[in-house]
Amino acid sequence: MILENKNITASLIELLEGVERFQTEIYPENKKLFNYLSDQQSPHTLFITCSDSRIDPTMLMQANPGELFIMRNIGNIVPAYGEMNGATASAIEYAVSIGVSHIIICGHSNCGAMSAMLAPPEKLDAIPMVKAWLRNAEAAKAVSSALTAEDAGPITVRSLSEQNVLLQLAHLRTHPSVAAALARKDLIVQGWFYDIGSGEVLILDENTRHTLHIQEALKILRSTL
Repeated sequence: MILENKNITASLIELLEGVERFQTEIYPENKKLFNYLSDQQSPHTLFITCSDSRIDPTMLMQANPGELFIMRNIGNIVPAYGEMNGATASAIEYAVSIGVSHIIICGHSNCGAMSAMLAPPEKLDAIPMVKAWLRNAEAAKAVSSALTAEDAGPITVRSLSEQNVLLQLAHLRTHPSVAAALARKDLIVQGWFYDIGSGEVLILDENTRHTLHIQEALKILRSTL
């Protein structure tokens, strides 16, 4: 296997060396866990986030293999049920069927998908599938525009990202498996916003449309135990 581009070859070497370290160092240290996971899984959370390479869900939540059922796509979008039944809808349905108790939709700072929505429409002509996919977030743009005062300037990528999370939560609730689990009180859904530069994660309140710091959320939750 010989690749002519040395930069591509070097990056492939890094990937393979990483696998080698996993096999020789990480796996032996966690052999019991991987043996347990070899024929079963019982994740507690479905984590829906953007495909952006800067987001590492397991690092962000300090989770172990087997704890998170992760679904990623451009713009952390969940089409309303019946609009685009396919990979996203089937992943949600399957995750609920295996008993996840939480579904989190997580947007992030400097999101390329949200930036694209604020750019002139012709900017997306070269990537028509992405353009079509982002129509599932158009309502978030309309809300952001309505909430932005005239003297506050144009919509920001961050405000659009946050409104998009809230919109996708509304879409999520249209999925029959989710609606049923919520009715049984077997499921909690939540929206997050992750600031890559600061490492801060904020929880988005669907009712007030305001953000809540992790420390505040923990205080509230711990008081209920």
